[in-house]
This record gives sequence, structure tokens and C-alpha cells, in this order.
Amino acid sequence: MDELLIARDGAMLTLTLNRPDKMNALSAQLVEALLDQIQQASTTNVRLLVLKGNGRNFSAGFDFGDYEDQSEGNLVLRFVRIEQLLQAVYHAPFDTLALAHGRNFGAGVDLICSCGRRVADPGATFRMPGLSFGLVLGTRRYAERVGNTLARQVLEEGQAFDTTEALAAGFLTKAAPKEDWDEVVAKAAATSVRLSVEANAALIAATSTDTRALDLADLVTSAARPGLKERIQAYRA
Repeated sequence: MDELLIARDGAMLTLTLNRPDKMNALSAQLVEALLDQIQQASTTNVRLLVLKGNGRNFSAGFDFGDYEDQSEGNLVLRFVRIEQLLQAVYHAPFDTLALAHGRNFGAGVDLICSCGRRVADPGATFRMPGLSFGLVLGTRRYAERVGNTLARQVLEEGQAFDTTEALAAGFLTKAAPKEDWDEVVAKAAATSVRLSVEANAALIAATSTDTRALDLADLVTSAARPGLKERIQAYRA
């Protein structure tokens, strides 16, 4: 079974996370497939990228399924590749739309956060527990969406939040039930081609804070501290 389903419709590219039995957790293979598609999209006239997930939710974040069998170096590299994926989405020169449902965690929430348009079903929930095992991932992007004070509170306490709270805080741009998502996508697709390719790319660049170097440095520093596997194990116990 393909972990990523790819559909192209004119200037719109839809990428569907397809690991429903694993709650669409981000395996190394899935992350690489996403990165490859997003990098290709910049050269193939994509104007709107849509991200969604099959099954019960959008994504449960990092796939911890076999972490005990991996070296710490390999685990650090996997987190680095996720950060590079988040950066590729956030700084993409075209519109991006996340469609979220179900229970979402960690890097899956960060992937939603990286999109310019962030829509969720009313029953969706979100939680980012990475700092519980000392991992700094996506913090600046989340703080940019909701403000420093709320971001610090939510991340420090490991709070879960629902669609209503996410919309009020600015984490989401819209709440819409799944049955209305076709209309949401159609409107986003129409808007994405209103400006020229160059004008839209310039607008996105001008309204996106570029903290890529800092974000990657923070991630590597936190992930590379000795005992990453033990910290993960303690969190999951």
C-alpha cells in the first residue's frame, strides 16, 4: 500500500497521508515522499497544495513504531528531515491547505501549522507533546500563529486543544465539517490563481518569517543531546 496518495488536478496537487492503520504517523518513507512531491511542485506550476489524511485522523506525528531499534543518530536525522519538510511547506511559493480531522499529535500538528490555510472538522483535536521529551520542533511557527504567551502555556503544559479553541487562537483559519471540504478546496483553488505566480510567491515570502536556520539549529541541539531514546521511552511509559 502506498503511504502517500498523489492526485493532480490542473494547478492543484493533493497529497493524502495513507497509513490509516498507523493513524498516518510520519514514517521515514512518508516524510521523504512528501518532501519529494513538495520540491517537485515548485517546478511544475502547482498553485495550491492540499494535505489531508485517510482514516480516523490527519496525522499522529512522528512514527515511534521502531525507535528502539534505531541509533540515536538515525533518530536525530529523522527529526531533521521532518523539520525540513515543515519548512518546505511553510515557505512554499504557492498556496497550501491542510484539512484536519480526528486526533492529531506532534509533528502532524506541526504539519498543519505550516500550511497557509488550516481547516479542521469540528471534532478534531490537537496536541504537541515534543517538549515533554525535550524536543524543540515547530515552536516558532506555532507561536507565530497563536502568539508567544499562549504558545508557551500550551507547549509547557502539553495541553490538548479542540477545533473551537484552535480557531479562536488563530491556529486554524476555518472550521468546516468534512462534508463541506470540497467547497473549501474549490474556493481555495480559485483564490490561489487570482494573482500571478510571481505576485503570489512574493506575497507569501513577504508575510512569512524566515527562521529556518534557527529552527533547525534548535531542533538539532535538543534532539542531539545524549539520551534521546531514554527521554522518548520515559515519555511513552
